Amino acid sequence: MKKLLALGLLAVSLLVSGCPDTTSHSQGVYMLLDSSGTYKHEIRRAQAIINYLLGTLQPGDSLAVARIDSGSFSEKDIIAKMTFDKRPSVSNQQKRLFKKKVDDFVSTVKGSAYTDITGGVLQAVEYLDETGAGRKYILIFSDLKEELVKGHVRDIPMQLAGFEVVALNVTKLRSDNVDPREYFKRVEKWRARVEEGRGHWRIVNDLERLESILAD
Repeated sequence: MKKLLALGLLAVSLLVSGCPDTTSHSQGVYMLLDSSGTYKHEIRRAQAIINYLLGTLQPGDSLAVARIDSGSFSEKDIIAKMTFDKRPSVSNQQKRLFKKKVDDFVSTVKGSAYTDITGGVLQAVEYLDETGAGRKYILIFSDLKEELVKGHVRDIPMQLAGFEVVALNVTKLRSDNVDPREYFKRVEKWRARVEEGRGHWRIVNDLERLESILAD
């Protein structure tokens, strides 16, 4: 009986050791920057967030920053993207180059007439899926007011299962001060779209608490 029990325990041990954990523990972050209208003047606040991400993300993690433009479902709107090398010395160099690209963009940014937020989110999903990251975050630095070029169709469902969508610095527009319901309606619309796509939705407006951005 003891021999049978020992053999059983050995079999279980071999079974467990023969099934390695294949779950990816890396993080992938895609940050969308709104540069339309008066929100263009908020861009420098986004630099603090990006610097925080560069200091927080580890070797093997991925980060991309893209602008929200007239048609944001395009590689041309990606300002910088990188999967950081497993070697810390190489990863640190990659982060310095990443920061320089972002700083150059911020210093020369021109306002966009349109804000294709949906297209940006679709591009983010595509990029993060390709990284194979275990935890995927889409950060939207915007007032969440979407304005599309005539003829662009974005009324489509988004597949966001496994994604954390975090709206950052959702400022109120001048029209919101006249009718606050507009602000809440805009936020609610995006929350509903994300959750209908099986994603998880959060808002972080207190940029003094950056650690909450990548919280579970």
